[in-house]
Amino acid sequence: MIQLFIKGGPIMWPILVTSIIALTVVVERIIFITREGFRRQPRVVGEILSKVENGDLEGAMKIGGESQDFVARALTYALTHRDKSVSDALLRAANWELKRYNRGLAILDTVITLAPLLGLLGTVIGMIHSFGLLGAAELGAPAAITGGIAEALIATAFGLGVAILAVIPFNYLNSRLEEARLDIQDAASHIELCLMKRGASCAFQDREPVAA
Repeated sequence: MIQLFIKGGPIMWPILVTSIIALTVVVERIIFITREGFRRQPRVVGEILSKVENGDLEGAMKIGGESQDFVARALTYALTHRDKSVSDALLRAANWELKRYNRGLAILDTVITLAPLLGLLGTVIGMIHSFGLLGAAELGAPAAITGGIAEALIATAFGLGVAILAVIPFNYLNSRLEEARLDIQDAASHIELCLMKRGASCAFQDREPVAA
C-alpha cells in the first residue's frame, strides 16, 4: 500500500488528507448518532403530548425539561415561549436540533466531490509527464513512460475509492437527519393543533370537563 501511495505521485497527499477528514467526520457522527439513540425517550414525548391535550402545560414543560430527548427539548422550548408565537418557537427549536444532526454533512459532501477530482488531477499530471517523455524523444525509457501512466491510474483509483467509501455513511447520516426531522414535525404538529384548538376540543385546566 505504501509503495502504491508513493507511485501515485504528489497528488496522493491531498487525497490522503481528504480521506482522513472524511474518516474523522464519520467517526464523530456515528458517536453522535449512537449517543442520541440512547437518549431517545418516546415514552416521555408521549407523556408531554398527553399532558398538553389535558391542559397541563406546566406538567408537560416539567417533564420535558428533565429529558435529554431532542424531540422533548424542542417541544419544551416551544411551550416555554408559546406566549409570543408557538409556530416560531417550534421552528426555532427544530432548526437548532436539526443543525446538530446536519453538522459534518457538508464536509462529507465536499470530500465526495473533491476526492475524484483530485484523482483526475493526478491522472492529468501523470499523462502530462508521460507525453513529456515522448516529446523529448526519450523512447529508450519505457519504464518511465509506463510509470507516469501508473501514477495516473493509481491517483484516480484512490480518489474514487475515497468518494465511494464516504458516500455510504453520507447517505446513512442523511437518512437519520430526515428521520429526526419527521419525528420533530410529527410531535410539533400535534402540539400546534392542540394549542390552536384551545378553546374547542382541548380540555385545559381553566375549563370544566365537558360532561359525557
